[in-house]
Amino acid sequence: MPLSALAFNATLKPSGSSEKSSTDRLLALIVEALAEQDVETETIRLADHDIKPGVTSDEGKGDAWPAIREKILKADILLVGTPIWLGQPSSVCKRALERMDAFLDETDDEGRMVSYGKVAAVAVVGNEDGAHHVCAELFQALNDVGFTIPANAGAYWVGEAMGSTNFVDLKKVPETVETMVSMLVRNTIHLASLLKDAQYPGEEK
Repeated sequence: MPLSALAFNATLKPSGSSEKSSTDRLLALIVEALAEQDVETETIRLADHDIKPGVTSDEGKGDAWPAIREKILKADILLVGTPIWLGQPSSVCKRALERMDAFLDETDDEGRMVSYGKVAAVAVVGNEDGAHHVCAELFQALNDVGFTIPANAGAYWVGEAMGSTNFVDLKKVPETVETMVSMLVRNTIHLASLLKDAQYPGEEK
């Protein structure tokens, strides 16, 4: 069966913003590369949805998270794209991670988290330092809530500190970014395919 992916665009800019999103651009590169390998990706712009604060899978009336959670669990791959703000992942990115904390207590009949067997990758953009720090935060959080992280599963671009040039402003994508995207896609698809065929073992009865 073909693989499917869900991408979170954690830009702070909602759809229709007059400002272009660098996160959009980097995610688009990865989604295009996934499509070339027959992986269909749905992208969710988190800022467009009313994701309530909390650490459960449903925080009540008006909460957009339950529908997003269903999409996570149907996909084989979760791609999280975030800008760097104050050296950190964006606030909407952190909120999504907090909501996935519920996976710690949500298990199948064999005691495996509902996220087991799913692979996660990360895309980070900014015009200040911090890409490695943000990747580290996301990788640890995603692994804590049951996702598997492939080798070289992070693609990023960081401009000059205090500079005004963003990734979306570049006329040409740097070769190093293209290389990172290629490795991310190749390794993520490989690992997701393996786990789709052979899920992690459950608890011994």
